[in-house]
Amino acid sequence: MTDPIIPNAATRHGWRKSSYSNSEGGSCLEILDGCPPGVPVRDSKSPHGPALLFSPGGWSHFVAAVKCGAFRA
Repeated sequence: MTDPIIPNAATRHGWRKSSYSNSEGGSCLEILDGCPPGVPVRDSKSPHGPALLFSPGGWSHFVAAVKCGAFRA
């Protein structure tokens, strides 16, 4: 994997929000599918800010942990 941060996430196109996001704003993550070096993740409130780049395996483990309730809200 290359650099774990994309300084200006707005330079990439095709971001999508979580299906759990709503139209009221809130705290949302966006991911970018089909990015060869990994899975970029950014804060939807800061589209021009940085995005973190996760390995595909690391992202899959994180999503699985969220789905099984490993993190408290």
